[in-house]
Amino acid sequence: MKRIILLFAVAVLYGCAGNTPVYLDTRKPVERRVEDALSRMTLEEKVAVLHAQSRFSSAGVPRLGIPELWFTDGPHGVRAEVLWDSWKRAGWTNDSCTAYPALSALAATWNPDLALLYGECLGEEARYRNKHVLLGPGCNICRTPLCGRNFEYMGEDPVLSSSMVVPYIKGVQSKGVAACVKHFALNNQETNRHTTNVIVSDRALNEIYLPAFKAAVQDAGVWAVMGSYNLYLNQHCCHNSRMTEILKDEWGFDGVLVSDWGGTHNTLQAIENGLDMEFGTKTDGLASQTDNEYQNYHLAAPYLDMLRQGKTSELILNEKVRRILRLNMRTAMSHQKSFGKFVCPEHSEAARRIGAESIVLLKNEDGILPLENAGHILVVGENAVRSMTDNGGSSALKAKYEISPLDGLKSALPGAEIEYVQAWSSKGELDLAPALEAAKRADIVVFVAGLNKEKYQDAESYDRKSFDLPYSQNSLISSLAKINSKIIVVNISGNPVAMPWENEVKAIVQSWYLGSEAGNSLADVLTGKVNPSGKLPFTIPVCLEDGPLSSAEQYPGIPRENPVGPDTIWDEYYKEDIYVGYRWYEKTGTKPRFAFGYGLSYTDFNISDARLKGRTLTCRLTNTGDREGSEVIQLYMTLPGNDRPLKELKDFRKVTLAPGDSALLNFEIPDEYLMQYGETGWTILQGDYFVHIGNSSDNISYSFTFKN
Repeated sequence: MKRIILLFAVAVLYGCAGNTPVYLDTRKPVERRVEDALSRMTLEEKVAVLHAQSRFSSAGVPRLGIPELWFTDGPHGVRAEVLWDSWKRAGWTNDSCTAYPALSALAATWNPDLALLYGECLGEEARYRNKHVLLGPGCNICRTPLCGRNFEYMGEDPVLSSSMVVPYIKGVQSKGVAACVKHFALNNQETNRHTTNVIVSDRALNEIYLPAFKAAVQDAGVWAVMGSYNLYLNQHCCHNSRMTEILKDEWGFDGVLVSDWGGTHNTLQAIENGLDMEFGTKTDGLASQTDNEYQNYHLAAPYLDMLRQGKTSELILNEKVRRILRLNMRTAMSHQKSFGKFVCPEHSEAARRIGAESIVLLKNEDGILPLENAGHILVVGENAVRSMTDNGGSSALKAKYEISPLDGLKSALPGAEIEYVQAWSSKGELDLAPALEAAKRADIVVFVAGLNKEKYQDAESYDRKSFDLPYSQNSLISSLAKINSKIIVVNISGNPVAMPWENEVKAIVQSWYLGSEAGNSLADVLTGKVNPSGKLPFTIPVCLEDGPLSSAEQYPGIPRENPVGPDTIWDEYYKEDIYVGYRWYEKTGTKPRFAFGYGLSYTDFNISDARLKGRTLTCRLTNTGDREGSEVIQLYMTLPGNDRPLKELKDFRKVTLAPGDSALLNFEIPDEYLMQYGETGWTILQGDYFVHIGNSSDNISYSFTFKN
């Protein structure tokens, strides 16, 4: 009897003989399965899959055995479970994740292999939690150091961002989880992020702000893209006709265009301008909601009404549903997905390794680092003990554990006397006396400075108000330096910060938000267990005024209405055009404090025997020091034509060498490196091309020229 019931259930699920749904047979090609499932769906079922049914899920089609899709933040770890209709945490006891270094840290590794490892580990954690779409990575360009969300992005250069975003996506999707690259596009600030209309040249758009997204689509085959909050050409980017034309028509994207939460504003534009899935409209925690608010989404009941009245074509609807079914079959319905892994030793080790390799040694006077024979060490600063994982906006994580810098040092140096004084606090406390008194007794002072992912520091929804370190840290560092000359400043941030005390301290270490293994990663570098090899993914200027944004028109924009209201549109003019980051400083001859691509080591390297033959550049890299270490060789080019940057990054290699060892490197220069965007699109100009090889944008060892 039980067997008869079971057979009946199977017959109901799969249909009668001769009518087995193709979409349920994972042996069939995906496109055939998509068309089969689409043909069986009602109009109501098609519309139902286009929009959220909860904070982080969309409906399936239970009648046909098509599962719902579950989304999750964020780019640095799998977000804690939240309630169905609220941002409040659900209170689960098994959703504490591994927190990975922020993407600004990943970019600082200049190591695509680590980006692949990062994506694989993150994909495994998302898969274990039964998430189908991971909302990340972010690859918007760091246009200003004040952008509160730069810590979620991959620096100021499109080639570096592209090189790191592709393996991250491949890693995530290899585990049967869709990456959702964001925020497409021109999301370069948090101030007025919902109402800023970006006015940018086609050249800057295509050469600076779109390449990483294009690489995500065409090189990584990303399965989902999230639109940005801001406007472009006076249309919100979640349903922007030009952006969709670029994404789907020009680049051939076959995945799902997802709105950012609360980023949908117009039903007809959402229908006609390519938006496939809508989330967060009036249920984003920023507005009131009714009992059935999900049915009031633009792509819900209003869309269904227009379809029933013949005001829009079902052909457009079918194309949206095809993309969603394709996504479902790549993830939730895939037979290739594994069970995943969650908070395991392998993931902790990966987080620690990535974090250590991201740390950038900016200054090391008198070889004060590494701390190999330290005696009495004074550690100063709230950031030495503060949690950096559970804040910052949508990337906030409920980490299973988090090693602080102080605890990491104590563990790495069991024989040292380590004293801690907080001295400053984000709550307003500033007590210099204990720190100054302790500095008199210490052999070395490690000041753990920086930002903290609170409002107006590095945080979603808030740009920074100042380039300076908050809470009087600059004055405290200077005061300590007068008491003890052996000061090591560790700056924790996702952004460049002012460093007026550069010449007053012995060493400067740029650290980041490093996740669960933060303290261990930092200690590995400070003690010499790991030789620092990180390189800056952005320029650190002397002061904000040296940068390219010099007017309100450029940042934060000019309001169209007076007085200003919550819905006022702000027009922002990208007058600096392609001169972002190091391109600007080299154009103006302004020397930065630390250049793009810069980073020191505990060993020494030499670039020699460089030659350019045809379009192949070869050079030899030798470790001339006494420690194993890694160096990043960077290839820049100068293109002919009017108004071009002095040099632009085109390629790089990260090489690890033992003392005395060398490696021969080859760089091919394809046509792609010669292309620039003009009035007629992408072209290759005739003329002289210059090729430069070095280990930072301002430290070039060899230059060559060839004619095209």
